[in-house]
Amino acid sequence: MKAFTVLFPVFLMLFLGYFSRKEKLLTAEQNEGAKSVVLKVLFPFLVYNVLVSSKITDNFLIHIIYVDVCWIIIYLVAKHLTSFTGKRYAHLSSFLLMTAEGGNVALPLYLTLVSANNAVNTVTFDVGGILINFGLVPAIIAKKTSGKISPLALTKKIFTSSFMIAVILGLLANLTGFHQQVMSSQFGAVYTGAIKMITGPIMGIILFTIGYELKFDKKYFKPLFRLALVRLIGCWAIIAGFFLFFPQLMQNEAFRIGVLLYFMCPTGFPVPLQVHPLVKNSDDETFMSAFISLFLIIALVAYTIIVIFA
Repeated sequence: MKAFTVLFPVFLMLFLGYFSRKEKLLTAEQNEGAKSVVLKVLFPFLVYNVLVSSKITDNFLIHIIYVDVCWIIIYLVAKHLTSFTGKRYAHLSSFLLMTAEGGNVALPLYLTLVSANNAVNTVTFDVGGILINFGLVPAIIAKKTSGKISPLALTKKIFTSSFMIAVILGLLANLTGFHQQVMSSQFGAVYTGAIKMITGPIMGIILFTIGYELKFDKKYFKPLFRLALVRLIGCWAIIAGFFLFFPQLMQNEAFRIGVLLYFMCPTGFPVPLQVHPLVKNSDDETFMSAFISLFLIIALVAYTIIVIFA
């Protein structure tokens, strides 16, 4: 029942998006407009808030570095596996193998199994995913879409992007204690209310747009399951690495459950928006939506297994 309570809103928004397309309640252009609002206006505030609110410790930094290194290795390896995963979606498939959706899938499910003070375990992994999603991915896409551009111009483009500015400001405000001072002042309630208003609609809109682009077609089955297999192997390798490099932490049941659950969750929901400059047609968007939907089911299966055996 707990899993149903957590996942029902997710699948409901997916269904509403799917239904809106089937019944032609919205046009494709309107759906794209909604995605643009989220990506260009709202997301930087979410990135800033996650980073500025995170508790940064030695383990926090070590785990972020470990997770990000793993995601990068998976990305590089996947680029050499396109003959297996399929060349048709090769320009997108490597990006779909990096990051996991923590805030809207892993964390809610995780908190049904452990106490709230353990939330930092999956939040740490999510910060690593944010650095990948809003640092590395835009840099790669900028390189791919800018053609022949000087290293200086490319660097300027990356570091002046709204996402990178949000990352830098979030880390600075956290490490200098500026955010803590704001929150302890009369402006704390103002900040909380404003950030809640700005970030509240984000994931609902993303899920809606993913559902809008979702189609069920047998032509996707082969590339979907092949790419899913590669992602599962990569995530299992990350989990094995936690047992190898952090054995003492993995003896802690709450931490172990967090690792096992988080890395079975779908690709981060922002990924389809981030890689949109590489999308060639609606077929690409449908494939990405179907891949994320498949891993929502995998996450639910993983959660059920953990509940039974953990």
